[in-house]
Amino acid sequence: MDVYDLNHVFLEDYDKHRGCCPGNSSLQTFIQRLFVSFLSPSLHPGSIADDGELSTVCYRPEGLDRLVQQTKFSKKELQVLYREFKNECPSGAVNEETFKTIYSQFFPQGDSSTYAHFLFEAFDTHSTGAVSFEDFAISLSIILRGSITDKLNWAFNLYDLNKDGCITREEMTDIMHSIYDMMGQYTYPSMKASAPKDHVDSFFQKMDKNNDGVVTIEEFLETCQKDENIMQSMHMFDNVI
Repeated sequence: MDVYDLNHVFLEDYDKHRGCCPGNSSLQTFIQRLFVSFLSPSLHPGSIADDGELSTVCYRPEGLDRLVQQTKFSKKELQVLYREFKNECPSGAVNEETFKTIYSQFFPQGDSSTYAHFLFEAFDTHSTGAVSFEDFAISLSIILRGSITDKLNWAFNLYDLNKDGCITREEMTDIMHSIYDMMGQYTYPSMKASAPKDHVDSFFQKMDKNNDGVVTIEEFLETCQKDENIMQSMHMFDNVI
């Protein structure tokens, strides 16, 4: 069982307690759990706000047109996203503590702080200590509407904790422990104490093609692109917005 299969197990159990749809991968879990407060019904197909409503949305970062170019969202979609973003983050940016607080609401039975820290660092691409709306929109565009390669690169960056271009056993072990901490006691079936190490071993057996103890972006992309389940999971959010 690799890290993707593990998330299927976690989410199925989580769904039993929260009434959500089972069977999603780690990226899908991330989108559903982290952005549920942002992706309101107004963002679903057929529900985009009309021009009159949008005229009251005050998004003025220089560059709405630039964001349209940098993302795969239309101007209207960006305006609606900004309205939802500002509802959650009135200051216009999310610091790490706020980010952790939002994320923890969806995992009350465990400690999501470490995993949320990793996610925050993946979103805080300029290492400023805050995620701006621009950061949010660009990453969300990749996750929801990017190419397969774009999405996999984003996932690799999440797992590459020190951003040195490779995933080590220590980094994947930290990721796995953070997931177990986040899920708390409600994993089903119950996991053995050795489960994090077993999943890390499985990940490296699958990904580390030259057995040098690290997984490079090239190895990660090659392995993922040959895995039918991972490829299917990359399309699950193509029509979320």
